Amino acid sequence: MSLTKIDPTWAWTPYRPSESQPWNRIRAAHLFRRAGFGATSQELDAAVGRDPDEIVAGLVTPNLDAEFESESDAFATTILASGNPKQLSAWWSYVMLRTPHPLLEKTTLFWHGHFATSAAKVEDAGAMYAQNRLFRQYALGDFGKLTHAIARDPAMLIYLDSVTNRKAHPNENFARELMELFCLGEGNYSEKDIQELARCFTGWEIRRGSFRFNRFQHDTGSKSIFGQTGPMPESESIDIVLDQPAAPQFIVRKLIRYFLFDEPAASDELVAPLANELSEHAWDIGHVVRRILSSQLFYSDQVIGRKVRSPVDLVVGLLRTLEGSTNAYQLGDDLDMLGQGLFYPPNVKGWDGGRAWINSSTLLGRANVIGRIVRDEKTRFAGVNLKAYFDQLDADSPAAIVDQLVELTLAVEPSQTVKEQLVEVIKRPGDRSQRIAEAIHALSTIPEFQVM
Repeated sequence: MSLTKIDPTWAWTPYRPSESQPWNRIRAAHLFRRAGFGATSQELDAAVGRDPDEIVAGLVTPNLDAEFESESDAFATTILASGNPKQLSAWWSYVMLRTPHPLLEKTTLFWHGHFATSAAKVEDAGAMYAQNRLFRQYALGDFGKLTHAIARDPAMLIYLDSVTNRKAHPNENFARELMELFCLGEGNYSEKDIQELARCFTGWEIRRGSFRFNRFQHDTGSKSIFGQTGPMPESESIDIVLDQPAAPQFIVRKLIRYFLFDEPAASDELVAPLANELSEHAWDIGHVVRRILSSQLFYSDQVIGRKVRSPVDLVVGLLRTLEGSTNAYQLGDDLDMLGQGLFYPPNVKGWDGGRAWINSSTLLGRANVIGRIVRDEKTRFAGVNLKAYFDQLDADSPAAIVDQLVELTLAVEPSQTVKEQLVEVIKRPGDRSQRIAEAIHALSTIPEFQVM
């Protein structure tokens, strides 16, 4: 079945394991790649013995881990003391590598690309960190509350010049992006709607790092937005935008692209049922994400292997799959070099994603980063080197090691020729850990490694 001709009723029917779509390590690995950053062999063993709905429910409603939160906060405090926003990427890389709540982190990354804000302009580490915490707070919660909160977020105010929004000269940047990029999409508003909406946000300022409303600079006059007229304080005007029929459709279409497939764009027919549910469930993102991750479509052959791995998915995914730990500062720099600098999206549209991640330059860069990480003596895998790690998995022959690598890291099976070539790499004389590292480096160059 073509992705352009999917029956919505079938697509969103809950997945039930069957002979044609069994619940096995392949589909469990698919779930953990899309809903996080991959799974270890032990996690896959545990997953196949559980009900997939139960696993998804646990991913969507995580119980926070106090010990991990304390470690994360301590690392963040150290970085914030430096005042250097560039180092925040090290903190977030560390969090993504270690988090016990991968879907929460994966969705936080989604909102960072959706409400894109760059430290290159904001230049305030504290403001960027606070925005990241805001995304995490509402990542799987109420999109309406998140939208209201981001409108007053200091980093966003600086990034879209809302701090210069005065009643005499309204700045339209935030109003335009609220409609075009954050809530509705192009073609679902008029220039007049933007002009009127901009007046609602006049008088917004930052004082001592926090939002401040300056009533003397606020336009209290009557505005008209989408046919509704009145003084419209900003809270009311945002609700008017969120009440537009295009809003839930726009958000659901982006969620489908993020969790299911890069292209083609989801049809209106496929989007409609989930958009209706998003409205009926008061903008509960967690509800829609759970529906996506529990659907027939999600586990189908049309979806597995249909997304290009982002640099985060590529690098963090490999490390988490092999229980890897490495230098977080270097990892942050690596992601930046590959085009996904955390806290530094390229523009207000965020990262394009999909095929835009791949070209002749980035393919070489992706392989080089993987090669550097697995060859680095400071990179450990469950605290040991690669040979000892695969020994723990009872993969003590080159062929068994390759089978484990393929199963754990790839969504699409490579050719037998590729697997035989990897076996030959591991068979070469010399240190077994270094030979495995070379095999992983070689694996990272093939097309199948670029998709998930």
